[in-house]
Amino acid sequence: MSAIRGVISDFGGVLTSPLLEAFAALQGPDGVPLDALGRAMAATAKAQGAHPLFELEKGHISEADFLSDLQRGLEDELGRPVELSSLGQAFFENLEPNDEMFAFYGELRDRGMRMALLTNNVREWEPLWRSMLPVDDVFEVVVDSGFVGMRKPEPEIYELTLERIGLPADACVFVDDQDLNCEAARELGMAAVHFRTTEQAIAKLEAVLSG
Repeated sequence: MSAIRGVISDFGGVLTSPLLEAFAALQGPDGVPLDALGRAMAATAKAQGAHPLFELEKGHISEADFLSDLQRGLEDELGRPVELSSLGQAFFENLEPNDEMFAFYGELRDRGMRMALLTNNVREWEPLWRSMLPVDDVFEVVVDSGFVGMRKPEPEIYELTLERIGLPADACVFVDDQDLNCEAARELGMAAVHFRTTEQAIAKLEAVLSG
């Protein structure tokens, strides 16, 4: 195995507070229950033959079309009008940057590590997530699913990231808060760290990098 020379990291849930906490905060007294959101997405996926969130993250549909379809599904579920036009803004207002993890990545860059960011995201949300942290100060490569037409855990998006950073899989470690995405990275030959807490992930990364 090659010595680790590159770190490929997820954004949401690794460099931010947990995503589920942000979704939960959207519920509120007049908000959208998470179980209803899940059922509405499942109904849309069945009707259209593709999961709407996955299609959104690949940039195959616009945020406006996604929200329109989801809004109709939620109104059927809840039996009342639902307004989703500001969903993205509200979601990011309930996310906090993980400054400690970002600072650690900065230290790794200063130690000579090649740094790449690989995120499943929404094309229209790029200004929102990029405003949270100065990602270009740390990451020389940013691969956003919404702009490349593929998403984790599809192997092609990992391969694209490796190509852009110019390293083989066995010279990289991948960090993500979703174990499914970590497993896909391992299948391609990368080391992987399943992020659970900042302290745990930093300790695990240091162990991987020390060999």
